[in-house]
Amino acid sequence: MNQLSEFGLGNALQSKSSIHAVGIVGCGSVGQELTLLIAKSGIEVVFVDVSDERVKEIEGCLSRRLDDEINHWGMTSSEKRLVLSRIKGTADYNGLSNCDIVIEAISSRKRGTMLEVRQELFRKIESVVKDDAIISSQLSTLIISDLAKALKNPERAIGIHFIDPISKTQIVEVGRGQNSSEFAYKQISRLCRMLKRTVVAVNESPGNISTRMIIPFINDACELLSEGVASIEDIDLTMKEASGHHVGPFELADRMGLDKVLKYMDNLYSEFGERKYKASPIIKKLVRANYLGKAAGKGFYKYENGKVVGNTIRFVID
Repeated sequence: MNQLSEFGLGNALQSKSSIHAVGIVGCGSVGQELTLLIAKSGIEVVFVDVSDERVKEIEGCLSRRLDDEINHWGMTSSEKRLVLSRIKGTADYNGLSNCDIVIEAISSRKRGTMLEVRQELFRKIESVVKDDAIISSQLSTLIISDLAKALKNPERAIGIHFIDPISKTQIVEVGRGQNSSEFAYKQISRLCRMLKRTVVAVNESPGNISTRMIIPFINDACELLSEGVASIEDIDLTMKEASGHHVGPFELADRMGLDKVLKYMDNLYSEFGERKYKASPIIKKLVRANYLGKAAGKGFYKYENGKVVGNTIRFVID
């Protein structure tokens, strides 16, 4: 008897296909973007975070994000109410019991992949969800097979990566683990279609496609800057014109968050040992000084009300 049959999962996987509710575990900035994207697409969302106080704080953040869209003519007040009616926040994992897909999306400033923490979350999720529920994770430099080891039924696990900015990027990287079932892939692909996103199937690898390409892009820009080849603004301008990207490498790093960029660099360098992933001293210097990017008001650029008002080049190169 194979493992699917042993746990009574096989028949359930074959018979269930619709997606009515999605769970989000960890509702920081990424989790909030995912929550709103899913709720706007007409799907019920249950998000789980650490406490009732944190849940209320997140609900306020979600409301303000939608208010900002209203102020920019992106939606109406009635549409906002409809979106929020599809969202439920809780500190109790049992709230995930009726979800068809659960996505772990915890965020932390801690270095490393937080593998053990994420594995424990996977175990908690599996203990409360339905037998046919799919468990996924918003993965940047981890692989889903390492998380699936924590599950009784690793077939239900599959990796997903929504690329920042989630609200605007139209592709989603989906990585099958060693044991990911065809049903898990079809379900996560079905969700992406419901969100009007295109699936890019990847053979699981730390960094997928996007992160592995973006990190050397930022590192090379830092090397040009440290050599005095050109200014922050001119490097960004040149790469936007030359590559057709909407943002340059320094703008991209600030938007991602330099602490997050540094974590990705360290994780990829630890995995592959290639120089192109080794963190630039400039990135390290900025993070140590708490110049963490746009959200912090200063990174490679200085920001006021989200707008660039200058750069930190003297600090960077001194």
